Amino acid sequence: MKKIFSITTLLIATVMLSCNSGTQTTNEPTNTPDATAPAGGQENVKDDISQKDVVKVAISSPDHTTLVAALKQADLVTSLSNAGPFTVFAPTNEAFKKLPAGTVDGLMKDANKDKLVDVLQYHVFVSSLQPDFFKDGQTLNMVNGSDLKVSVNNGNVTLNDKAHIVSAIPASNGMIYIIDEVLLPPSK
Repeated sequence: MKKIFSITTLLIATVMLSCNSGTQTTNEPTNTPDATAPAGGQENVKDDISQKDVVKVAISSPDHTTLVAALKQADLVTSLSNAGPFTVFAPTNEAFKKLPAGTVDGLMKDANKDKLVDVLQYHVFVSSLQPDFFKDGQTLNMVNGSDLKVSVNNGNVTLNDKAHIVSAIPASNGMIYIIDEVLLPPSK
């Protein structure tokens, strides 16, 4: 019996030592960054099947290159790429050209980033407003905290008695309304 116990102990010790020798591998995660993971947020997710979010719709439009450049300068791309829902009133390149000379260039300077963010957030409402939602005399409280006046006349929607909604485009995280003027927030 003593001999069997000694042989068993010897076998167990041999097995334990052989398990601990050599290269050890674990399935534990490491803290090293994945070189293949894209930087940034939701805007960097590649998806050619699903409906585009409001930013991807704007990026794919040749009429909104100024708006896209402004969104990038203001660091708002990630925010508007998230789930929302959002209603975005998107001025065209032509709308930006209607502003006084130097306005866009001035807003795009790093020193004026806060002003640019204020202007862009005045074009965003938190909720997905469908075209039949707009009623004459409505007031919308925009993301920047200022109010936007809605007028409806014979089915035509005007914002702040100036910008006209030209068309509507649904997106995965809200609605985009193409407008023909840039909305400038009231002075605070």
